[in-house]
Amino acid sequence: MKRIAKTSGIAYLMIFIAGFYANFYAVESLIDLENANATIANLTQNSSQFMYGIIGFVVMLVFDLLLVWSLHILLKKVNKNISLTASTLRFINVLFFCAALLNLFEVYQIMHDQNLNIQAIETQQNIMSLLKNFNQIWIIGLMIFGVHLAFLGYLIFKSNNIPKSIGLLLFIAALGYVIDGIANFMMPNYADYKDIFAIIVIMPAVIGEFSFTIWLLIKGFKKQLA
Repeated sequence: MKRIAKTSGIAYLMIFIAGFYANFYAVESLIDLENANATIANLTQNSSQFMYGIIGFVVMLVFDLLLVWSLHILLKKVNKNISLTASTLRFINVLFFCAALLNLFEVYQIMHDQNLNIQAIETQQNIMSLLKNFNQIWIIGLMIFGVHLAFLGYLIFKSNNIPKSIGLLLFIAALGYVIDGIANFMMPNYADYKDIFAIIVIMPAVIGEFSFTIWLLIKGFKKQLA
């Protein structure tokens, strides 16, 4: 269990590093789904940054797959069936993100296809369509991830070893992910409230998951798992 805690902690840490770099720095800064001209210009001028962002997402997915296994092993003593459900939901989220990521790979290929005119309206429309597909599929995956966090939060709350506050934070984050996803699809003016929803989702998720990461690393590297 000591080794599993260490593995989970390292995997979570790598997800934080790779995910934050890929999403908030490398990719999101280049894309404006409401402005095709600015997006195409950004992707053209920052092709390497976009590629590194894709690589960062791939790294994140690899460690996410590792967590599917390790968290189930770590928490199955609390409740085996719920632990299996939580891990299954995380795996489904990984599959959705893989499907979403294929759209970014295709965008990168289009940007480097010598036979295509990047300035052609049809090519730009195709690129923007792929980017919107990536965003929509990712949002669906994040809603599933939110349900996963609810089960994970419950397991942590019921655990005798892990601070219950972490479980509570993850449960709040779970609600945030689901509410944000529903709002994204249902609210025509979602963009006007995007920053508010981002705070609702990111704050408890980062605090909760990072706290869990620290706990896992401490327990994993101590001589004995409490």
